[in-house]
Amino acid sequence: MKISYSWLKNYIKTDIKPEEVAQLLTDTGLEVEGFEKIQTVKGGLEGLVIGEVLTKTKHPDADRLNVTTVNVGGQEPLQIVCGAANVAVGQKVVVATVGTTLYNGEESFQIKKSKIRGEVSEGMICAEDEIGLGNSHDGIMVLNADAKIGSLAKEYFKIEDDFVFEIGLTPNRTDATSHIGVARDLAAALNIKNPTTIVRPSVDAFKVDNVNLTIPVEVLDTERCPRYTGITLSGIEVKDSPDWLKNKLLAIGLKPINNIVDVTNFVLHETGQPLHAFDADKIAGKKVIVKTVADQTLFTTLDDKERKLSATDLMICNTNEPMCIAGVFGGAKSGVNNSTKNIFLESAYFNPVSVRKTAKFHGLNTDASFRYERGADPNITVYALKRAILLMQEVAGGKVSSEIIDVYPKPIQDFNVELAYSTCDKLIGEKLDRAIIKKILLSLDIKIVNETAESLMLQIPPFKADVQRDVDVVEEILRVFGYNNIKLPDLMSSALVYRPSVDKDKIINTLSDLLVSQGFNEILSNSLTKSSYYQEKDSLVKLLNPLSSELDVMRQTLLFNGLETIVYNQNRKSPNIKFFEIGKTYTKQSDKFVENSFVGIFISGNYAQENWSVNKSATNFFHLKGYVQTILEKFGLAEANFLFNQESDSLFNYALTYQLNDKELVKLGKVSTKIQKQFDITNEVFYAQINLDNFIKLASKTKIQYKEIGKYPSVRRDLALLIDKQINYHQLEKLAYKQEKRLLKQVNLFDVYEGKNLEEGKKSYAVSFVFQDDEKTLTDVQIDKTMERLIQVFNTELGAKLR
Repeated sequence: MKISYSWLKNYIKTDIKPEEVAQLLTDTGLEVEGFEKIQTVKGGLEGLVIGEVLTKTKHPDADRLNVTTVNVGGQEPLQIVCGAANVAVGQKVVVATVGTTLYNGEESFQIKKSKIRGEVSEGMICAEDEIGLGNSHDGIMVLNADAKIGSLAKEYFKIEDDFVFEIGLTPNRTDATSHIGVARDLAAALNIKNPTTIVRPSVDAFKVDNVNLTIPVEVLDTERCPRYTGITLSGIEVKDSPDWLKNKLLAIGLKPINNIVDVTNFVLHETGQPLHAFDADKIAGKKVIVKTVADQTLFTTLDDKERKLSATDLMICNTNEPMCIAGVFGGAKSGVNNSTKNIFLESAYFNPVSVRKTAKFHGLNTDASFRYERGADPNITVYALKRAILLMQEVAGGKVSSEIIDVYPKPIQDFNVELAYSTCDKLIGEKLDRAIIKKILLSLDIKIVNETAESLMLQIPPFKADVQRDVDVVEEILRVFGYNNIKLPDLMSSALVYRPSVDKDKIINTLSDLLVSQGFNEILSNSLTKSSYYQEKDSLVKLLNPLSSELDVMRQTLLFNGLETIVYNQNRKSPNIKFFEIGKTYTKQSDKFVENSFVGIFISGNYAQENWSVNKSATNFFHLKGYVQTILEKFGLAEANFLFNQESDSLFNYALTYQLNDKELVKLGKVSTKIQKQFDITNEVFYAQINLDNFIKLASKTKIQYKEIGKYPSVRRDLALLIDKQINYHQLEKLAYKQEKRLLKQVNLFDVYEGKNLEEGKKSYAVSFVFQDDEKTLTDVQIDKTMERLIQVFNTELGAKLR
């Protein structure tokens, strides 16, 4: 939320510097995330002066150019070549003198003394778009005759430098969604040392001129619309806003539209109360009805988009059709334009939950919905209406043509809270002066209705929606008093906390470090995803109020988030992927919700980066299996059994599952071709998901023991074995270690052959075996006997034969 420093000073008299204001606001809980000096017109019109055209003659060598002399208050007039058709003697104009820098968006150029077709030109007579004061380029700007020659253009147009605070407003601060709200907090903080109050603009001048355009209001849904206030203004002239109003809006990043709309925006950012102006002549039946409409009703909003309404959307309607989505966005048919002469002005209080659901359903986020969602002030609607009417009469003329219509069947009352001083002292940790406490409360518009030596009975206004308990009041006192002003106690108390036996963080960090050392990058993605990714809908954890249809459920797997990231990188010419994510998944089981932790590992593209010394090769399933095997060995889980499934499922074309003690540790495989097509991913993607909950439980029970490197030489023997195709390497490896536990140190499959010269249904494995004795040098006799036993057991158990 943007707050203008100069605008803020309209409501609070203070000379403190903008930097000090930023610090004070942050200390009171309105964190200033950004702070910058701005100019409502880029360049601040520096170097531009007011001049008078003295002479005008045709350029001797150009039909469309004129040679003029212009008095800018200097000793001699300036000769300026001008191409505008409307330039004339006696005009007061804006002149950019030599050395002035003019801006066109992000581009700029400097005015230099030059020759144009042989004639000297010592400046430039400007059009409004050339100096950032408008969009017209029909000709030069012609000023009023009373403009003073030689005066600065920035003074003539009242261009002022300003400072803007970017405030990170938290959802609970409904009281600070406006300049007056921020001024209230600032005044409360300053008032502790120096008497400071805020001054709200007076609306005493408001009066009803006639009742010739009374438009009755009927509220059919008082739950969604507890209060609705309206009034009419007739005989207005819709046109550009005056400079002061434009500058206020430009300072906070709003684009001026016209004087009526600009006033509604001004009052919204001044008071925090959203307003909406309807063209009164477009209200069919001359009646406003606040209600919901039938589901799937079509409605065109101000951005000319046709939207399908929900049956729960509150609408502002005439007798024939909807005109506006209440508290969110106006309609295209009833809006104010240059031909509007009469308006109906709305100032209402809508249910925050209703507005939030409607805004999210339609994917809209407007200044009005931003405030209504948090909870506007239900008791400020009439004041904001009067303030807007007075400003509109000032900038657009017109007469108030109806009484104020105020539908408020059940007024929202103040919250009653009793604050015990003892509670305040206990929570703050320091006994504050009772006079300071009362001063802070009154500065925040909290009323003290009764007082004793021990406590205060308070009435909290509804605009402080989050202050409903005594602890909330203490928080209000403390943030204004200043957390930094609370003294630290001399004695600090602490308790010993014993670390649990399973250090989850250590296991996770070790796992992360291992993957990073293997060349992986870690990603962090949103736990929210879209339901269309999943075939089975019943087990999805659905959001009651989703941000959008793209983020309507909690994820059940890390796979789809990873694939989105792969697409993002693929589209940016970075197809070689090695990354992982540690996160949670969410599933609905019967009437309960289950949360699990997983590690997702992704590889795709080339195995190694392109290099003259490395052959280009694509990643494959066995690369991923190798990474998984390294992880299992690192944590002492290499004995896990695995099951290979060649049949495709909803996620994989084929997959391998590691289990230990009947608990699934890892599942890895090639991502389903169907899913890849859905994401438009060209390279094959291989994915592994580690069940982190099971992994941590099992890893915490293993003890890794390190041994000294053997002193005696190792011996290698190779076998070429002919085995059935259904036999896998893991079976052979497991059998070998079972047969020779002491001497066998390593088994490795270094070649696989299937094809000619082999029996049908057979394949050939070339396997190496490494033996080593920790106590002595092995002899050929020992090795040969061991190899004979291995060959025998391979033949007996697996039907393997030597080739």
